[in-house]
Amino acid sequence: MFKNNVKMQKNLVLVTFLFIPTILISLFMIYPLIRLVALSFTSWDGLSLTKTFVGLTNFKKILFDSPEVWLSLKNNGIYFVGHLLFIPIELFLAYLLDNRVRYSKMFKTITFLPYMINTVAVACMFIFLYSSQDGVLNSMLQFFHMDKIGWLSDPNIVNYSLTGVSLWKFSGIHIILFLAAFQSLPTDMIEASIIDGASTFKQFYHIVLPNIKPVVEIVLFLNVRGALQIFDIPYVMTSGGPNHASETFTVQTINTAFQYQNFGLACAMAIVLMIIIIIISIIQKKLFNLKG
Repeated sequence: MFKNNVKMQKNLVLVTFLFIPTILISLFMIYPLIRLVALSFTSWDGLSLTKTFVGLTNFKKILFDSPEVWLSLKNNGIYFVGHLLFIPIELFLAYLLDNRVRYSKMFKTITFLPYMINTVAVACMFIFLYSSQDGVLNSMLQFFHMDKIGWLSDPNIVNYSLTGVSLWKFSGIHIILFLAAFQSLPTDMIEASIIDGASTFKQFYHIVLPNIKPVVEIVLFLNVRGALQIFDIPYVMTSGGPNHASETFTVQTINTAFQYQNFGLACAMAIVLMIIIIIISIIQKKLFNLKG
């Protein structure tokens, strides 16, 4: 009888703790996802009460009749590759900040500071830096008797300029994650390798890298998700211009919903984006595990 009461109390506590999170997840994740999927099969304009069922028409339009979608995904790819190439540099900076340079605490704060600044404020700051008229970067080029560059007005350059802003803003969080991984490494393994005469490169490749593998996977996932969902920086700095050259998939989805009032198509685009993120994350995880 006593055991049954204890078991019942444990179950009651368990249900009580799980009740609120379950309700919140159902309200703010599962229900919106179901509504998103349902609306993706309609031609709803966001205002009318009727939602006409159109089947897979929205998905067919995205895949076969929207070249601008593929252009926007190409723009997202520039952010993805830029951040991917910067990961080794982030690893190196985290390695240096792991008490291997003087004033490392100050540099850690400086590294993380851009991530704490509001993205809109960061975008406004870089608009001034990239300005074709009186921007800091073009002023420096003129000082060295070089021609001005249309950082945000040249279609061939604008995405690289915006990727630079994204790197400045988000690299800090990656470096801090790597730094936390470095500081959780078992010191006895490092000390044993030093006694055995292992070089710094061998220590890093055979001891450090395998032990920080889970963190590297997290950073890679954040890279995929962030690159495909990038919205605020291009929207504030260029609004997708010039001539849609910097329009990312998310910017186009928002414009489709609120500017062109095609919520059905926008919901289908959101579904496609979610599927792309899942597929790339799975492929990336399998490739990463193949590398050991």
